[in-house]
This record gives sequence, C-alpha cells and structure tokens, in this order.
Amino acid sequence: MTEKVDTLFINALVLTMDKTLNQYDPGAVAVNGDAIVAVGSEAEIKNQYSADEVMDCGGKVLMPGLVNAHTHVPMTLLRGLADDLRLDVWLMGYMLPVEREFVSPDFVRLGTQLACAEQIRSGVTTFNDMYYFEDHIAKATADAGLRAICGQTVMKYPAPDAPAFEDSLAMAREFIQKWKGHALIVPSVAPHAPYSCTPEILRATADLAKEFDVPLHIHIAETSFEVDTMRNENGMPVVPYVKKQGILEAKVIAAHCVHIDIGEMRTLLHADAGVSHNPSSNLKLASGFAPVQKMLENGLNVGIGTDGPASNNDLDMFEEVRLASFVAKASSNDPTVVPAATALLMATRMGAQALHIGHLTGSIEAGKRADLILVDISPAHNSPRFRRDPSNAYAQLVYAAKSTDVTDVMVNGKWLMCGKKLLTLNEDELVAEAREIARKIDAFLIEREQSVLSKLIALGGSMEQESFEVQVKVKMTDPDLVIQAVKRPEIEVTAFKHYRQYDDYFFFSDPAQGRLRFREDDLMNAKGELESVRTRLTLLGQKREGKFGEDVLLSRSRFLAPAQHTLRFYREYFKPRAEVSITKDRQRWHIRYKATEFFVNLDQTETPGMGCFLEIKSRTWSRKDAEHKAALASELLSLLGAAQAESVAQDYIDIISATG
Repeated sequence: MTEKVDTLFINALVLTMDKTLNQYDPGAVAVNGDAIVAVGSEAEIKNQYSADEVMDCGGKVLMPGLVNAHTHVPMTLLRGLADDLRLDVWLMGYMLPVEREFVSPDFVRLGTQLACAEQIRSGVTTFNDMYYFEDHIAKATADAGLRAICGQTVMKYPAPDAPAFEDSLAMAREFIQKWKGHALIVPSVAPHAPYSCTPEILRATADLAKEFDVPLHIHIAETSFEVDTMRNENGMPVVPYVKKQGILEAKVIAAHCVHIDIGEMRTLLHADAGVSHNPSSNLKLASGFAPVQKMLENGLNVGIGTDGPASNNDLDMFEEVRLASFVAKASSNDPTVVPAATALLMATRMGAQALHIGHLTGSIEAGKRADLILVDISPAHNSPRFRRDPSNAYAQLVYAAKSTDVTDVMVNGKWLMCGKKLLTLNEDELVAEAREIARKIDAFLIEREQSVLSKLIALGGSMEQESFEVQVKVKMTDPDLVIQAVKRPEIEVTAFKHYRQYDDYFFFSDPAQGRLRFREDDLMNAKGELESVRTRLTLLGQKREGKFGEDVLLSRSRFLAPAQHTLRFYREYFKPRAEVSITKDRQRWHIRYKATEFFVNLDQTETPGMGCFLEIKSRTWSRKDAEHKAALASELLSLLGAAQAESVAQDYIDIISATG
C-alpha cells in the first residue's frame, strides 16, 4: 500500500544540494501540501508513494529553486536609467533624485510584480529585498507566490516613504509585526549602510531585529572609498565599526563585503552573519573583487545576489552563479577555486543559510518547503551530456545552462510556472505599465538635465537659498592697515576666523545657467593648524542687479547648498564645459558698524597670484536697505584705510576670466 501525496516528480536528474550533495538519476521527489515528503531513486519513491498529479520530468534536472541573496526588486522600473557611472554619481545623482520623485506604493507594486515574473522565469524561488514601502513589496510578492525576506529600509536621509529615520524605524516595526509568521514572507529591518546611517540608527535597527528575532539586511564594505572613509573618520574598518554599534548581535545579512580582511571575516563568522556576493554589480560599478574563496575557507555562509536591476541590469541568477565562479578563478589566478558544485551550492542551500532560512528552503530534503525548479539540459547549447563524473551535472548548470532553460517552478508546493507559462502574473500588462513609467521618468530627467539649478536641487539634502549681497572690493598694497584699523572703537568685532579657501568654478556651455562654485573652507586655529573643514556649493548668476555709486555692487541669484560629495562627484555629475581653480588665504571679521552687520574679508590670493584684496559685504533684502548699506560700506572703506585703494568691481573669477 503506497502513501498518497499531492505531487510526485519522476524521471528526473535530482540534485538535492544537501550536505552530501546526493544525486538520483533517475530520481523522484514526493510533495504533500507545502512540504517535501521524500526524495530518492525513482524506483524507491514510486514504490512508497502515489499521487493524483504525477510529473514526468523527461530527464530534466529537478533541483531546489535558486536563492537571490540580495536585491532591490522595485528597481526593475529603473533598469538602464543611468549606466556607466561611478557608484556615488549613479546613486546620489540619478537613483535617489528619481526615487524621491516617483517611488510610491503603486511604483513598488508594479516593480515587484515585474521582478517576480523575471525571477520565476529564471528559476528563483526566494529573494532577499531591501527597499521602500516594503509592506507593498511583501504583498505583491506573496500574491505572486514567491518566497522573500523583505527589509524595510532605514537611513539618515529623507526617503520616499519617510521624511526622517524615526518614521522609517516606526514603519519597520509595524511591518515586522504585521508579517512575522507568514508562510512566504520573512520581514526584516534594513539599515542601508554604515555611511548612510548614524550610530543611533544602527543601534536602533539592531535592537529592533533582536526584539523580533528577524534578519537585519545591510550593505557592508562595498567600495574601497567607503572603507577608506570609515578608517579616516572612525579609526577602524567597517566590520569592527558595525560591531561596535551592536549590529552583529542581530541575524545579519551583509551585502557585498568586497573589501574585508580575514579578521573581519572571522568576526562575521563568530556572529553567524551571512554574506551576499554580487559579482555582476561589483563588476559593473567597478567596486572590486570580493574575496569569496577566503570567506568560504573561513567557514562563512556566502550566498549569491543579483543586486538591484538598476545596477546589474537583470535578475538572472544563472548568469550570476556563473560569474561568481569565473570571477573567483580570475581574481585568484586559480582555476580550481569555487568549482561548479560550490557555486551552485552558494545559490541554493548555502544562500538560504546566509539568509537565516536554511531550515526552510535551499535543498531537496524531507521536511523542507517544496521550492523546486525543473531545468532542461538537453538544448544544443548544453549538449552532449557526460555521465562519467557526477560533478558534470553541476558544470552543465553553472557553465552552460541559461535561465531560459527553466521550464517549471513550484514554491511552497504551488505551481508558479508550468511549461514556461506563468500562472500568477500577466507579463504583457506589467510590461505595458512599466513602459508608461519609463516615459514619465524620461520626461523628468530631460527637463532636469537642461537646468544646472534643477540638478543641484535634485541631489536632495540641498536647500535652495537665494541670497542678496551688497559688496565693495578694493585692491590693497598694505594689508596690515586693515588689521590695525579693524580695532578702531567705531567698529565692533563680533567674531574672527582664519580660512584657507579652495574654490573650483564650473562653467557651462549656456552662460544663462550661471557658474557653479565648489568651495572647501579649511578653518585654521591661532597656531595655523587645521581645525575643521566645510564644503558647500554656490550657484552664481551672471546678472548684477546694479551699482551704487562707482564702487558698491548689489548681487543676487545665488543658490546655496551643502556639498556632501567630492569634487570629482560634482565634476562627473554636472559635466561642466570648463573649470577654474582659485586658492586664497582669508581673514574674516564679523563686525557691527552703526548697528549694522558686515563681513570684512582680507584675502591673499595665491593661485593664481592676483595680490591682496579687501572685501566688505552685507546681506540685504530690499533696494532701499541696499542703498543704506552701500553708504555705510563706503564709510567703512575710509575707516579701514582703503579710501584711496583701487576699486575692483568684479569677483575673483571675473578677474581671471577677463585676463584669459
């Protein structure tokens, strides 16, 4: 008498991906409800089990579904948006501005559905996500029938779903409470990265993950720039830093880990952290080669991920598994490292273990969920088949098979694709909706690219501030006169600062766009030592509002923003036609004269060497106020011993431009 089950798979090459990598050919698998009941030789399983649904696999490979260990699925809608850029320019200059404008619950729903269709077709049954509005991502995923770890993003920047990190944290708590215990969705919290989170955020997310015993998903040491910055600012590498914030007390999924050393690997191992290796993304963004072989040798669970489809640009895990093996071989100069069986293991059982769900999925074993795929290894691109060596089956899958060879997909005992036909999603409708989203994003970026000001504001974190300035400037032959005169009793000095200033001006093909200045202010102490550094951007208009007399000017159309990125970033992002650099030593007095505030700058220009200048400036808000301050500025010139000095009615950059 045989035991009745729901589905019986027969006539298959069964790759279990269990601890001993058992294979059965011909093999069979019995499934009842959402679970695998038994696996073994076909004769053995058929002798013990019967089913109303018998799936004759026709000699195809029957294996666990692939596990995509790191991605951002709604970014299918941003696929191909901005390629061939550095990571910071790509992320801060394009992805984040577009996300702030477009990401919504409907956006993530559509992007997730499109991603689920792509992943089902390529044999993925489980993925690990990090994005915004994760509740809507979870629902779309569950409706499509896929398994996922869904991580609600938390970071210090305003996000599309939360103006402040406290809001993201509250959303994460509510999300975890709602989805914990779901059959397909494992909720998690996702502090974006150490560089995008404060220590307070890292500690709060770790506490939340521990409170609910859920995974914590975070980017770790993706670029050398990130690692160098961490060492310079905190005096330690990335992994010790996050350990100090309590992150490693949670069930960590560490994405990338491109630039970690042996000590950091052992720290992650002792914390039972999983690692997600993302070869395509790391190659495309030139992030480097993750030391995967060393991670494996040190006992870490390393999964394989696609990363988001905006930085890959697809969700094809067959391609990713192949690259994981090839990159390890090429970067180590050793063709024996990460062999095919190991690469496939990273995409199945080990990947599930890295996500802390190895007890649920990742291998074909009795008691685990029925997450199974069938792969046809008979097409011309994968023929012939050699049977002499059992490892040849893994080589066929890793080195020759394609995602299009997947014919059938089952998750949690339910069919999601049969005979290459999707059963839970309508691809044609999704593609049409995605096309309309792309049209709107194109229009947004085309309009933005035409304006330097729009590009500046789009960076986010940039506050548009229009300032108006009365200023007078003269050339000084004896700067000591000013230093002594500023001590006069008529002048009240409220503050004094000494700066080294480095200005880089960007010029654009259209003069109406104005000029963008990147300024680094190095504040020097009384001993001439560097005390602090501040950077900011100023968009300067070409227009002068007018003159008051011969010497005093009224300037406007200045838009100020903090410069949170490097000069190289802004150079690549704004793409100026030309660039000019100026270096100067500035002594600045904040003064009050006749109850009116002024700034007195004594500048010694060094590069190029133009001499010494005295500037008197004050902000204003009306023409009447400007006239009053212009008169006071002329009086100050006399008090500071510069009444007879040569007047200069230009900014430094204008002087340089005039002289070529």
